[in-house]
Amino acid sequence: MDKAIRDFAKQFAWKPKIENEEKLQVFGQVVVGGMGGSHLSADLLSALDVEIPITIHRNYGLPFYTEAQRSETLYIASSYSGNTEETIDFAKSAFDKGLNLAVIAVGGNLIEFAAKNDIPRIVLPDTGIQPRSALGFSLLALVTLLGNKKLLKELNTLATKLDPKALETKGKELAKKLSGFVPVIYASDKNMSVAYNWKIKLNETGKIPSFCNVFPELNHNEMTGFDRAGKTKSLSEKFVFVFLSDDADHPQNRKRFKVTKKLYEDRGITVFEYSLTGATRSEKVFSSLLLADWTAYHTAMLYGVEAEQVPMVEEFKKLIS
Repeated sequence: MDKAIRDFAKQFAWKPKIENEEKLQVFGQVVVGGMGGSHLSADLLSALDVEIPITIHRNYGLPFYTEAQRSETLYIASSYSGNTEETIDFAKSAFDKGLNLAVIAVGGNLIEFAAKNDIPRIVLPDTGIQPRSALGFSLLALVTLLGNKKLLKELNTLATKLDPKALETKGKELAKKLSGFVPVIYASDKNMSVAYNWKIKLNETGKIPSFCNVFPELNHNEMTGFDRAGKTKSLSEKFVFVFLSDDADHPQNRKRFKVTKKLYEDRGITVFEYSLTGATRSEKVFSSLLLADWTAYHTAMLYGVEAEQVPMVEEFKKLIS
């Protein structure tokens, strides 16, 4: 896992190739079908200011669309392994209905299905890393299918702009601060996918409970659960908060960050704030996620658990097969 983090920036030098590109039809919106780490890159597109409407489908089958909507939609089946059963079902459902379908995977049944049926596809590099560690590869593939050359060019620059090693010390320090607590990650709605990626990394790499929420919605409900009134105080004592602030957020949301932090700290709740920094939007997002990677990795080291594998997920898969 530590090598995957150190080498992460190199992923952005990869040049994806669309096989059977001529089969892609014109589209005005996108549905990405994927589970777990295979949809994390699609989530990030909202934080990267991609203008085309994108829906993430985390289930079997297809989302309900009218015939008119389906005709203008590109369905992308994304499974890092190529063997995720929900995603294969998504792909076969779209194919059976004659919809505009493309596939992204390292290999497996999904790539075999795409090759057999001449479906446009991008084969990801098989480096042996976990799906959550392959965000660069997955995102480049998605952006290539979308035909967004401007964003693709920006992402390619991250191969030299990102410095994973430089963020390890800060991540190790944060892991120590979070030790013994359940982290809750807060961000603006615009950066919801960044907060969610933090949560996933702490779950899968750190092997700890972690949760996330967004401004301004959390000010209308969740924060009241941490008011520490009377006998409820003990319920919140194991929680600690990480606020992901961004100078590009709406001014009122920036104000909400400050006020919420004060309210929590006044009630004895610990809040750590980390700003998204970088020259471009993508640099901001991935610098933050590299910090999350190191925090999660060193969290695993502190608790003495294996960082890379996800044995409970594998156990679950066997039980439902």
